[in-house]
This record gives sequence, C-alpha cells and structure tokens, in this order.
Amino acid sequence: MLDIAGELRAWCAAQREFALATVVAVSGSAPRGPGASLAVDAGGTALGSLSGGCVESAVHEICLDAIASGESGVHRFGYSDDDAFAVGLTCGGVLDVLVTPVRGQDPVRPVLGSVLDAALGGDRAAFARVVTGPPRQLGRALAVHADGSYEGGLGGGAELDRAAARQARALLLAGRTGTAELGTAGGLCGQPLTLLVESAAEPPRLIVYGAIDFASALARIGAFLGHRVTVCDARPVFTTPARFPEADEVIVDWPHRHLAAEWEAGRLDSRTAVCVLTHDAKFDVPLLALALRLPLGYIGAMGSRRTHGERAARLRGEGITERELARLRSPIGLDLGGGTPEETALAIAAELTAVRNGGSVLPLAGLAGPVHRRVGAPFGTKVP
Repeated sequence: MLDIAGELRAWCAAQREFALATVVAVSGSAPRGPGASLAVDAGGTALGSLSGGCVESAVHEICLDAIASGESGVHRFGYSDDDAFAVGLTCGGVLDVLVTPVRGQDPVRPVLGSVLDAALGGDRAAFARVVTGPPRQLGRALAVHADGSYEGGLGGGAELDRAAARQARALLLAGRTGTAELGTAGGLCGQPLTLLVESAAEPPRLIVYGAIDFASALARIGAFLGHRVTVCDARPVFTTPARFPEADEVIVDWPHRHLAAEWEAGRLDSRTAVCVLTHDAKFDVPLLALALRLPLGYIGAMGSRRTHGERAARLRGEGITERELARLRSPIGLDLGGGTPEETALAIAAELTAVRNGGSVLPLAGLAGPVHRRVGAPFGTKVP
C-alpha cells in the first residue's frame, strides 16, 4: 500500500470512494509479497499492482463489488493446471488478497489517511488491519505511531486495540511489514485473529566511509536500491557533495566519531549497512572496533586478504572477540569477477542484498524450489 501512498492520499483528500486490495499472505512463488496493493475507484481507475498482471483483472472486479456492497473479504488466487484460462499465478504460487472498501463514512478512511499523512511527511506509522478473524472485523484498522499512540479500532474493544497496537509498534520500530497473531479478547485470549502490519518507516541507511571512486559508485547503486546514503571521510578535499551527487548527505568527520554520534542520536538500527572503503588502518581500526560492537545489519571492509589479516590482528588487539570479528565481511562483496568501481559496487550491493534477504548467492538455474523467496535469514547473519 505504501508504494502508492501519494496517489492514495490524493484520492482520500478528494473524498473519492475506492477499494484497497492488499496481498496479505504468499505461498510458494509469487512476484510480490505482503503489502503489495491495488486500489480501484468507483469509476474503475486503478493504481498499483499485486502480481505483475496475473490476477489484476479479477481483483479489479472484486474491488468494484466491494465498493457497492461495503463488505471486506479475503480472496485466494492460485495456479490451476486443469484450466489454462483460470485466474491465477503462472509462477505456481498462491496469493491471499484482502479487499477493503474505503467509502465516505467507512471507519477505515480516517485511519488510512493518518498513515498516509505520516508516510508522506517522513514520520513513522503502521497500518494494522484484520486479515483473519470474525467476518465483522475483517478490514478493521489501526494507525499506530512510533510513540505507541494509535487511532481507529478493530471492533473488539479497547483491550484488543491496545494489544494490537503493541504488536504493530514492535514491527514498526523494526521497520518491517509482517503479520501479528493475537486473540479477539486481547493477548492470545479469544478467537484467533491475524493482523497485517504495514510499516511506513524511513529507508534503511547505507553509510560509506572513504571518499574514493568506489564510494561514488556505491552511493549510486545504494540510492538506486532505496537506501538513505551517507558518505563520510575526514579529508575535506575529497569529501564534497559535487563528488557524490547521489548521496543524501556528505560528511567531513573522522569515521569512528561520526558513527558514534549517529548511534548516540538513535539514527542507526538493525537495517543499517556500514561499508568501510578507507583502506587505512588509522581510520579502519577505530571505526570497525566500534561498528562490530553495535547491532548493525551489515559491516564490510575493503582490502586484500593480507590487509584483512593485519586488520583483524589489530582489532583483536582492541579487544574485539572472535564472535564479533566473524560479523565482518572482509574482503567486502561477492566474487563477481569485476574490478572497476561500478563492478565492485555491484558486488558489494549483491552481498548486502543477499545478507538482508537470506539469499544463497547461487545461480537460480541450479536451484530447486520457488524463485520468489519470502522468508530469509535475519539481516546480519552469514550467507553460506
């Protein structure tokens, strides 16, 4: 839903009636995961996508019916070998899609508007909706903010709303979209109920230390992949916005001092990636000695195997344990065979993506199972 936030906010502001169809569960191979949305207004205009075209036509009709009836519902789409013209996913997966009408007086409208305002204003908020449970509660929603406050209601009383807000806030603070299980009486009591929680959070950070040509290429690909990119170096002659136009910020400071300030200010989290390209012990060692003790998602350092060995020895001398040292990805990146700044940046970005999603980094052609993976290793674990 958040990928079409701007257009949806305009529809809400214009008091347009529409239905919002959102992927709430995926089984097997499917092009998009939970949170992917398609919105259809009363005139048939559509925004967004659920599956790259496989089920959109059928969902379009379901949305029009929901606008007319005012009823929410969950619809399943899968692959049919028996009927080549049946609605489903050609890739063989199964999608569960929640369709919620958003009409003039529907209670979900102000809740959705609050989340969209927050997302477009750069604030954190979560959109939590009932996707399984009593039929009368399907589609009911909460807007949950980072401070724990919330708006709306799930139709089951204050205790349920408070319990749902706590679970939604936990996902929000982690920057994740996912599901939460609880009971209709709050906690785990009562009839089982599932929430889809979509988190509107700032993009993950990519902090590149070392204002070199490789950093410029990495800043470009990092921005392309949706990161907020920071380039930092202690040498002002090299660390200029003109050299790194794709970076969101270019900072002149000692790397370890900058990282410490960012941590103390609460601007780092488990999604943060730190790439150390300085290749200079006086910068690398104090920086990595700090980074390896912080709960960051990815820490990599450029250099040869000899440089890595020397760097590791110095880090041990700074008190870094073997377990902490095992978090360091050095030499940084995957072996793609390239050597230019752009090829090196691609190798680093590929490793970062694999770590975040639990990828095997093996060719898909030689693997079995679904192409589109939805459940991976936690960001920060080692990839085989």
